[in-house]
Amino acid sequence: MPRILEPGQIEALAQGAIQRIRLPERAGPFAARARRLRQLAGAGAIGQSIGDYLQLMAAVADAQEGTLTTLDPRLPDVAELARSRTHRMPPIEARSWPREPAWRALAAQLAERVAAAADIPESARKELAQVRNLPPEWLEAQADALLSDRRGEIELAVAPFVMAALQTYWAGLASRLSEEVVPALEVPGVCPACGTLPVASVVRVDRRSQGYRYLHCALCATEWHLVRVTCSHCQGTEGIAQHSIEGGPEAIRAESCDQCHTYRKILYQENDVSVEPVADDLASLALDLLMGEAGYHRGSSNPLLWQQP
Repeated sequence: MPRILEPGQIEALAQGAIQRIRLPERAGPFAARARRLRQLAGAGAIGQSIGDYLQLMAAVADAQEGTLTTLDPRLPDVAELARSRTHRMPPIEARSWPREPAWRALAAQLAERVAAAADIPESARKELAQVRNLPPEWLEAQADALLSDRRGEIELAVAPFVMAALQTYWAGLASRLSEEVVPALEVPGVCPACGTLPVASVVRVDRRSQGYRYLHCALCATEWHLVRVTCSHCQGTEGIAQHSIEGGPEAIRAESCDQCHTYRKILYQENDVSVEPVADDLASLALDLLMGEAGYHRGSSNPLLWQQP
């Protein structure tokens, strides 16, 4: 049976007993997301409400997978890694890591691949053309706004496609790191690799991580361990509750905190081994509505869905 760790039990375990972080693979993470998005797009009420958008994002994930293995990004050097460990800072911090110009070519390539997919709405093709054709300065400004979550500066219609390029670029970076060079941070609620907030958490069932909960980075797809029944926003352990849609999937719930009044989704592979944090969070908007009506707000947004502040 999966184990549930209480806050005080962590210290009683050997340090190596829990996989502290799970870095993304160099191949496969976006393919898994594409499969899950298509599965969810055909699932009853979900498919009827936002199925077309999930299919579009599946095409985006396919394009991400197709370009991920072609990347050869500059990695932190020895001095940069040492500084990261000394100050317990993410080694590829999203807002400060110098993006190479190649990421813009990646954005154009992704946009071209998605535009060539079948059954893409004409409105999406226009937005993809915008990503391909507008000046480099515009793309860089959008990247800065997205990575800093400056909503007033973000072009919402094209944001998912620009974010997809940034995700692919940072996943390419993270997949080439080793667990040993990624320090434990002073702030456990942000990604230890790039400093980005998590989109959701997932309770894994594989042999090494069975029963353990991992937060999933919205940018680089790194996962890091957080004790269950702990708020992923304020790290409080009082007033934690889980919520679900009556008659909805058992594998996805919203975990709320009465101390900071935030929530994030939590996924359970024991109920559905194919859950994927970004895809399942995106497909469960009804649960977001439920939580909003109950007076809670999201701890962070989905990287593939940008709305007005």
